[in-house]
Amino acid sequence: MNPPIRIVSLLPSATEIAVALGLQENLVGRSHECDFPPAVKALPVCTSTKLEKGLTSQAIEDRVKAIVEKGLSVYDVDAALLKSLKPDVILTQAQCAVCAVTPADLEEALASWVGTPPVLVSLAPDDLADVFGDLQRVAEAAGVPERAAEAAARMREGFGALPAAPAVRPTMLAVEWIQPLMVAGNWVPELVTAAGAEPLLAAPGVHSHWIDTQAVVAADPDIIVLMPCGYQLAQTLPEARALLAGEPWRSLRAVREGRVYAVDGHHLFNRPGPRLVESAEVLACLIHTPDAVPDHLAPFIARL
Repeated sequence: MNPPIRIVSLLPSATEIAVALGLQENLVGRSHECDFPPAVKALPVCTSTKLEKGLTSQAIEDRVKAIVEKGLSVYDVDAALLKSLKPDVILTQAQCAVCAVTPADLEEALASWVGTPPVLVSLAPDDLADVFGDLQRVAEAAGVPERAAEAAARMREGFGALPAAPAVRPTMLAVEWIQPLMVAGNWVPELVTAAGAEPLLAAPGVHSHWIDTQAVVAADPDIIVLMPCGYQLAQTLPEARALLAGEPWRSLRAVREGRVYAVDGHHLFNRPGPRLVESAEVLACLIHTPDAVPDHLAPFIARL
C-alpha cells in the first residue's frame, strides 16, 4: 500500500479546500496565515511576511511598494523546513503576489530539491466557477478526484439556501481596501448577487481595482460593506470609522441611514474556498435581517 499523500498548503483557502475534501490528516505544513480549522495551527509554519504587524492600509500599501521596487518578495519561505517535510503536493496561488506566497517565491527551494520534486498546484480563481474548479484540481493532485463533486455540492446547497432576493434589490458597495480605495471584485460581486443585492462598481470575474471617492459619491450605494483583504474585524474598525467620519462619506445615503458594515475579510471574503458560502450568508444577513444577526455570524460583522 502506498503511503498517504503529504500536503503542504501555503494558502489559507487551499488549506480549507483540502479539509473540505477530507484531507486534513494529509496536511504536514502550512503558511503563517493558515488558521482554519483551528487544528491546522499545530502544523509547522513554512512562511513568514516582511510586513510589520499593526500597519494601516496606507502604510501597508507604501511598504509593499518599497519591497517590490527592490525586486523582493513580500514573503519568505523556509526552504529547509519545507524540504524536511517531504511533501508530495504543495498548494499555493498565482492570484496576487501581495496576498500570499506565489510559485516564484518557491523557485529557490524547488530548484535545489533532492529526489522527486513535489507537485505544485497553483490556484488563481477569478470567480465562483474557478473556485469549484480548484476543488477538483486539489482533489486530483491528492489522488481523490471523486471527492470534489461532493464538496462542490455542499457549497451549492449552501448558496441555494440563501433567502430570496427582495423585489427591489438594494445596491451594495464592497470595499476591499481602504487607503487607497479599492472595490472588491473577482467572486465578491457573485456573493453580493447571491445574497440579494446589486453589486456596484465591480463585475464578476474582474479583478479588484482602485476607485476614486467621486465614483462612490456618484453611485451613492444603499449598503456599504468594508472587507479589507487580510484584515480581521478589530483591525478594520478604526480605519473604517475614520473614513466614514469625513466628507464626502458621511453624506452618503448608506452612512446617513446606518447601513455601513465592517466584516471579517481575513477569515471569510478573501478566501476563495468553502467558506464563501458563509461569506454570502453574512451579506444576506446585512440585506435581510441586519438587526437580527445569527450567533454564528455575529463574530464576523460590525455595524458602523
